[in-house]
Amino acid sequence: MPDIKEITKLIESPDKEELFIIKKAYEFAEKVHEGHKRYSGEPHFIHLFETAKNLAELGMRGKTIAAGLLHDVIEDTAVTPNDLEEEFDKEMRFLVEGVTQLGKIKYRGMDRHNESLRKLFVAVSQDIRVLIIRLADRLHNIKTLQYMPEEKKERIAAETLEIYAPVAYRLGIRKLSKDLEDYSFPYVYPKEYEEITNILKEHKSQKMRSLEKFHKSLRKTLAEEKVNVIKTNYRIKGIYSLYLKYLKKDKDIEKIYDILAIRVVVPTVNDCYSALGIIHGTWRPLPKRVKDYIAFPKPNGYQSLHTTIFSGDGSIIELQIKTQEMYMESEYGIASHLSYKKKGSGWLSLGWIYNLTPFIQKKEDIKNTPDKILNRAEEEIPGWIREFVEYQSQTSEKTLVEKMRDDFFQQRIFIFTPKGDVIDLPIDATPIDFAYAIHSDIGNKIFGAKVNGKMVSLNKKLHNGDIVDIQTKNSSHPTEKWAQYAVTALAQKHIRAYLQKKREAR
Repeated sequence: MPDIKEITKLIESPDKEELFIIKKAYEFAEKVHEGHKRYSGEPHFIHLFETAKNLAELGMRGKTIAAGLLHDVIEDTAVTPNDLEEEFDKEMRFLVEGVTQLGKIKYRGMDRHNESLRKLFVAVSQDIRVLIIRLADRLHNIKTLQYMPEEKKERIAAETLEIYAPVAYRLGIRKLSKDLEDYSFPYVYPKEYEEITNILKEHKSQKMRSLEKFHKSLRKTLAEEKVNVIKTNYRIKGIYSLYLKYLKKDKDIEKIYDILAIRVVVPTVNDCYSALGIIHGTWRPLPKRVKDYIAFPKPNGYQSLHTTIFSGDGSIIELQIKTQEMYMESEYGIASHLSYKKKGSGWLSLGWIYNLTPFIQKKEDIKNTPDKILNRAEEEIPGWIREFVEYQSQTSEKTLVEKMRDDFFQQRIFIFTPKGDVIDLPIDATPIDFAYAIHSDIGNKIFGAKVNGKMVSLNKKLHNGDIVDIQTKNSSHPTEKWAQYAVTALAQKHIRAYLQKKREAR
């Protein structure tokens, strides 16, 4: 059997209580799963151990890791929820039952896809640890997919690629989402996977030699300028993410500059900008390739400075400059700073996630939720969650979940108001979507729009970095054409509500 120390050594300063609960869960799971085998022929306990190890690598604490070891006991053994509560406590029962419920939903076409998404977000609304455990469980399953029966491989991979990877990405856990994507990719799109891996092999060795040479020069230059650098390392772009960009660049691999990138990690935000200035003073940057995600973070919270430079030997290299905190959040997202990482923490009080529940919860989903979890904190709600809550009351569950996938799991663009405020919208959004994202009253009275100082039609597709100035008039009002122009569910909801009210008034 694997050594429990492989897990505990990954925990930062574990206390006696954490080590005790992990050891107890380890021994309990090993006992009740005795004789159980995986498709690979390995003991099932190996899967539980690897799930718990994944959780430890994500920075989870004792009870969450213990729940990872126990996550299959209700489903696969004679242990009942009452048994689990008696052996451990109510919190452990809640976590394991939550993961068990998620495991019952399988991807079988669009209806099941929608139901899977709903269940996932119900889990988030109750306690995000349930979702983190499920993601860690899925990561080991997808890594060992080759042992599954053929008829299950594509379904599990598609479910992972369509549901779990986007959810992990939206929560900012890029370390998880990248692996989930890359392990699923060859099973869902085998020909495309072979195509991009062959292309990558041809370019990677040459690019790596250039990168290593530049890396030495970079570290020397920053040291000479007395920039306090915590660390530098390489980042290789995920194979699935690379393939999507490859398609976007018309299958021209030479147009993709971030296959390999160098990360520069420094102590403070000021150091980030200082390092950027020194780099630009030494190497020439490519025009329009400098991106400030510190001032304007991505929708999932990602922050960094990105620049692409000519290295001087004919190569083009991307650099990412961030603080240690930004680096941790870019890898682990919401898992890097939630309260359950702190010693002695009990139930989570993740108020903004609970606000997700009015449009996705059913009574059977929340009846066993401990009261402590239902604490709300309105000011903590991220914008994309707030939009859901705004339009959920007038949208059917099926339509809502489809829109959730289309609006919030697709690539986003950043649009600016004339004052410099940033609004993030899905690709192909129009000035109408922008107006409603600011406020429903502005959307309902939109009369015209200027994009980068020029008047445009209301159905114009906006592009990343556009500055949009909305013009309103009291006599203006939503029309059927507006509904056709809008792509976000939020805008469509307000437009339909206005039109319905107008019809009823006739």
